[in-house]
Amino acid sequence: MSLTSLARLGDVPAGEWDALVPAGQPFLRHAFLSAVEDSGSLGPRSGWQADHLLWVEGGRTLAAMPGYRKSHSYGEYVFDQGWAEACERAGIEYYPKWLGAVPFSPVTGARLLGSPAAGAQLLAALPGHLARHGLSGAHINFTDAPANVLLAAEPDWLRRLGCQYHWFNRGYRDFQDFLDTLTSRKRKQLRKEREQVLAQGIDFSWLTGTQVNEAQWDFIYACYANTYEVRGRRPYLTRDFFSLLAERMPGAIRVVLASQQGHPVAMAFSLVDHDTFYGRYWGCLAEFDRLHFETCFYQGIEYAIARGLARFDAGAQGEHKLIRGFEPVLTDSWHYLRHPGLRAAVADFLTGERQAVRAWADDARLSLPYRRD
Repeated sequence: MSLTSLARLGDVPAGEWDALVPAGQPFLRHAFLSAVEDSGSLGPRSGWQADHLLWVEGGRTLAAMPGYRKSHSYGEYVFDQGWAEACERAGIEYYPKWLGAVPFSPVTGARLLGSPAAGAQLLAALPGHLARHGLSGAHINFTDAPANVLLAAEPDWLRRLGCQYHWFNRGYRDFQDFLDTLTSRKRKQLRKEREQVLAQGIDFSWLTGTQVNEAQWDFIYACYANTYEVRGRRPYLTRDFFSLLAERMPGAIRVVLASQQGHPVAMAFSLVDHDTFYGRYWGCLAEFDRLHFETCFYQGIEYAIARGLARFDAGAQGEHKLIRGFEPVLTDSWHYLRHPGLRAAVADFLTGERQAVRAWADDARLSLPYRRD
C-alpha cells in the first residue's frame, strides 16, 4: 500500500482515472483536467504545479485526489490571502501549499475519488506528503457530502463554509411556467429584461462541442479573455484549452452565441452532465443593455427546462442572481495547516465566519423572487 503522486495527469491512463470518478462530474474527468495541463493553462511558471495523489494497493489504484502545489492563491475561489498575509507578518511560510480542487472553477463535487476506505487511507497519508515536500498545509475546496463525512472525522481538518447561487428546476414546462412562480414585480422585471435584449436585434444559437469550429473558438476565447483584460488581469485558461477540450470531451460542452445582424457579439460557455447545467465563462466584445443577464442566466434556465436538467450551477459570487431565481447554497472547503499557531488562529476565525455565512444565506433567502402563497 502506498501514496503516489503524479506531476502530470497524462501519466495515468484516462480509463484508469475515470473509473474512479462518480457519474456526471465532467470537471473531474481525465479529459478536462488533462486539457487544463496540456494546454499550458497551468504549470510550474504559473504557480500551479500538478501533484495528483493516488492510493495504490497491489498495483491497483483504488483512490485518487486531483491536486496541485501552489505558490499563490489565485484561481481558487476560496479566499485565504488574509491567512497568507498574516503568516508573512509573523514570519511563517505559507507558500508553497497543496490544493485539492478543480483549477479555476468553483464547482462542488467529489474530491476523494474511488473507494471510500482507500480514500480515507489517502487522506491519512496526506500530512506525511506535506511534510516530505515542505508544504505548509492542504486545502480541499468545494467538497461533496461523502468527503465532508470523512474530513469531519479528522480533528485537524478545519471546515470553511461558502455561499453560491444555484437555480433549481421544479418541473417547469417552459420559461413562462417558471415566471409564473415569481412575484408580479419580479416577473415583470425579468420579462422586461428579455424584451430589451430582443429589441436590440440580438438572437441566440446553441452549439455542442462537435459543432463549434476553430474560428468560433477564436471568438469564444476572445470574449472569455476580455472579461479578465477589462479588469487588468490575465485570463487563467489558454486558447488551446478550448480546442483540446472540444477534442476530448465534446459531448459535455454547450456554447450559446449571441449575434446581432448575423455577427456574434457575446457568448456563454457551459458544461453539462446527466442532471446539471454548469454555467462557467461569459464574455462580450461590445456593451449591450441587459445582454449579460440573458446570455448567462435566462438562456441557461430555458435550456435546463427544455432538457429536463434539475439544476443550474452558475458559479461563485453575484448576489444579482438572487432576484433572478437562483437560491443560496452552502459550500464546504477543508483546511489542514501544519503550523499549530496558525491552525489555532484560523480555527477561531472560521468559527465566527461559519456563523456569518449561515446568517447571510438565511437573509439571502428573503430576497428570492418567488411567490409565498
